[in-house]
Amino acid sequence: MELITNNLNVVWFILLCVLFAGFFLLEGFDYGTGILLPFIGKTDVERRQMINALGPVWDGNEVWMITAGGAMFASFPHVYATLFSGFYMALFLMLAALIIRGVSFEFRSKSPNLLWRKGFDYCIFFGSLIPALLWGVTVGNLIQGTPIDESMTYVGTFFDLLSPYTLLCGVAFVLVFTYHGGLFTSIKTSGPISERARAASLVVGVPTAVGALALVGATYAYTDLFDSTLGIVAFAAAIVFFLVSWGAARTRNTKMGFLFSSLTVIMVTVAYFAGLFPRIMVSSLNPAWDLTITNASSSPYTLLLMTVVACIFVPIVLVYQIWTYWIFRHRVSEKDLHY
Repeated sequence: MELITNNLNVVWFILLCVLFAGFFLLEGFDYGTGILLPFIGKTDVERRQMINALGPVWDGNEVWMITAGGAMFASFPHVYATLFSGFYMALFLMLAALIIRGVSFEFRSKSPNLLWRKGFDYCIFFGSLIPALLWGVTVGNLIQGTPIDESMTYVGTFFDLLSPYTLLCGVAFVLVFTYHGGLFTSIKTSGPISERARAASLVVGVPTAVGALALVGATYAYTDLFDSTLGIVAFAAAIVFFLVSWGAARTRNTKMGFLFSSLTVIMVTVAYFAGLFPRIMVSSLNPAWDLTITNASSSPYTLLLMTVVACIFVPIVLVYQIWTYWIFRHRVSEKDLHY
């Protein structure tokens, strides 16, 4: 116990990793399904099946993002301040896209007009594509580095966030999430849409594999992530898990494919956090100005108090979310579309 209380900043760094891994895992297939919606849903019934598969869980998945942001604010307030001010425009665009996406889920069914519904389908598409892209750009900037000065202030512009490496990260995130979402749709729907989603994942899996290899090479060239042994192991595991997932999907074992695509997302998150540790934000101006778990953390008392709160409420949230997924575990068929 004394070991934990003396290293609460490390504990909260790990907890942030867990929260973001959970967010990317759950919201990843959420985004992926939205990206595929206008393309593999050939009829309104099939598109409703895809949306209804997300219906009970999509807003709960976003709780992980809110929780991660709240945890960052409480445990590493300097990181929160620098990230949310420096990345303001990117986060604003992300939030606007998420608002449009959420509104589209609710308003799509308000009219039987096909043009009305098709318009909201594309709102869901862009509302899923933009956040997925920007999350990749954000993660890429965290590990590559951004212009942060000695006062922990971001001194760049929005366009400084858009480098070849960060854009590659954004594209890679979009591809992985799209692949992940296709497998989710396949196991959560029945009928032709299920098989079409599996086929879409197999097709998307090819550029995803190419993008992953390009990302590994670029990460080695532009960052110091591979100085971390855990980062190397996690990245290697992610590649292996993805290949197993694609192979399982090819043999129509989509549940196994989805399991390993989930592990892929988790391992990629672990790899980036391992590459960052003990930093949280890297300064491209001077390594001495990096935001770390030491110089950017809250006081020991605050961390201790937040640890107690987390130990009480995080298990409650986990139990509730697991229960939700269990209750809505069945496949969505045409017969379920009664509203």
